[in-house]
Amino acid sequence: MDLRTQLGLRPVINVSGTMTSLGASIAVPAAVEAAAAILPQFVEIADLQRCASAAIARACGSEAGFITASCAAGITLAVAGTMTGDDLAAIERLPDCSGLKHAVVMQAGHLVNYGAPIDQAVRLAGARVVPVGQATEAHGYQLEGAIGPSTTAVLHVVSHHTVSYAQIPLVTVIEVAHARGVPVIVDAASEYDLRGFISRGADIALYSAHKFLGGPTAGIVAGRKALVRAAYLQNHGIGRGMKVGKEGIYGSIAALQAWGARDHAAVRESERACLYLWRDGLAGQPGVRAVIEPDPTGNPLERLRIHIDARSAHITAWDFVDALAAGEPPVIARDHEAELGYFDLDPCNLHPGQERLVLQALTTALERARSERRPATPLAERRRRQIAQRLRWPD
Repeated sequence: MDLRTQLGLRPVINVSGTMTSLGASIAVPAAVEAAAAILPQFVEIADLQRCASAAIARACGSEAGFITASCAAGITLAVAGTMTGDDLAAIERLPDCSGLKHAVVMQAGHLVNYGAPIDQAVRLAGARVVPVGQATEAHGYQLEGAIGPSTTAVLHVVSHHTVSYAQIPLVTVIEVAHARGVPVIVDAASEYDLRGFISRGADIALYSAHKFLGGPTAGIVAGRKALVRAAYLQNHGIGRGMKVGKEGIYGSIAALQAWGARDHAAVRESERACLYLWRDGLAGQPGVRAVIEPDPTGNPLERLRIHIDARSAHITAWDFVDALAAGEPPVIARDHEAELGYFDLDPCNLHPGQERLVLQALTTALERARSERRPATPLAERRRRQIAQRLRWPD
C-alpha cells in the first residue's frame, strides 16, 4: 500500500514543479542512502560541515560553503553574516543590530512571496529592506543611489516569481555594488546553474538542496570564505533555530555528487516526451491551446503552457486547475498565473507512467466541463476559499 494512503494523505501527482508545499522533489537514491547511512551514527557536525564545504566548493566553484535548513534560512544567515562578520558578540545580539550596517538593497520587482514574504527573511536578521525602483522598472542609477553608509548587502533574486521585464541585470547589480564595496547575495533557490552566479561575481549564492538537486530538505550557502564563515557562525545565534541535522548535511553532499554524475540530456529527453504526449493529446480540444514554453529564468528545461478560452472550453483556467486537484488521482498543476487564462504542467517530478494519468485527468476534466457547463468561480471567491483553508489547519 502507498505510504500516503496509510497516513490518510492524498496520493497526489505533481506537475507543478519543485514546490515546497508538495515536498519539493523526488529525492535521488544516493541522497536517500546517505541520509539512512548516517542517521544511526554520531558525528561532529562542524567537521561534517567542513566536508560539505569542500563538496559545495567543487560543485559551485566557490571558496567555501555550508548546509542550512533551507534557502530561506540561507537568506537570513547570509544577510546576518554581512552585518556581523565573525564578531561573536554581535552574532549573539542579533536581531538587535545597533551599531551595525543593516540595510539590504533589493529591486522592488524582486520583493516576492515564495510561500512567505522574502523581506521577512531579511527582517529576521534585524535588517531592513531598501527597495530600488518600481515593480515594473528599475535602473542602475537607482541602485547606486540606494546604496549608502548603512548598506550591508544587495540581495538579487532569480525566480519565476519576480517581475520578468525592465529589471536590473545581475551583471549590473554586481558592478554597481562592488564599486561601492557592498557584497551581492543571490537567491537562486530553484536554479539549475550551480556555478554561474559565483563565476559572474556574486559573493554568496544560495540554493535549495531539495529542489532540482533531489536532496533532503536543506539550503546551500556558497561563496567567499569570509562571508560563508560569517554566515555559518550565525548557527551560534539566530541560526540555531534554522539548524540542519546530520542527515540533511550528508544527504546534500550526496545529492551534489549525484548531480555531477547525472545524465542531464537523458532527463531532458524523458521530460520532453511527457510534454509531447500532453500537447498532442490535447490537440483538437475546444478552447484549449497547448504550447511548450522554456523556463523563464533560463533553466535548461521546458513546461507545457495550457491556454484556456473559457467560452469554448466551458471552464476557466483556475477552475480547470482546481478540477485536476480534486480528481482521482489528484493532479497538482502550476497555477501561479491562472487568472491570465493559462496554467503550466511541469514534468520534472513524475514517476514512470504518471504522465498518462495526467493526460487522462486533463481530458476527463474537459469532458466534464463541457457536459456540466457550471458557472465560473469568481477569482475573489477562490482566493477567499484558499485563505480559509489555510486558517482551518489542522482541522
